[in-house]
Amino acid sequence: MKLIVLSLSHFLHQLATVVWIGGIWMILLVILPGARTSLQSAPMVGKLMKEITGRFTPLANISIAVLIITGVIIGHYGKNITNPFELYNHWTPIMLIKHILVTLMVLIHFYRGLLLGPKIGKLSAQLSESPELSTLSTQVTRLQKFSLNLVKINLALGLTVLFLTGVVSSR
Repeated sequence: MKLIVLSLSHFLHQLATVVWIGGIWMILLVILPGARTSLQSAPMVGKLMKEITGRFTPLANISIAVLIITGVIIGHYGKNITNPFELYNHWTPIMLIKHILVTLMVLIHFYRGLLLGPKIGKLSAQLSESPELSTLSTQVTRLQKFSLNLVKINLALGLTVLFLTGVVSSR
């Protein structure tokens, strides 16, 4: 039974990783550039990206929950898993760094979704009511660029986590 639970947990852990990091990869490197090229209109690109983000965010949220749950199960049942504070094992600090990076990714994800996104939406709504407010337009553009940069940071962190996972798996 332990083998089935552990195997299923590893599978779901990897699947959630693919969905989350793979989704970020697809959005940044495939969908966004394609939308910018083919739509050629910033409002249309924004509308498309809002739709894609609305569909992707719940998948990312579920993936985060699955990663946490399966991570706990893997940590409990998995062999070769050590106490994160036993720094005499040279793999343990790598795992600690990996989990710090994942925590940072989760914080960025929820900051963008729960705080930054609604703020951009509220300012955009105000802008659509009074399009002559150039200061508001500048602020919306700045926040949108900041949000996109956070997604890029999450991709870089995610790739670093995958690399560290490869390092730990090579032992």
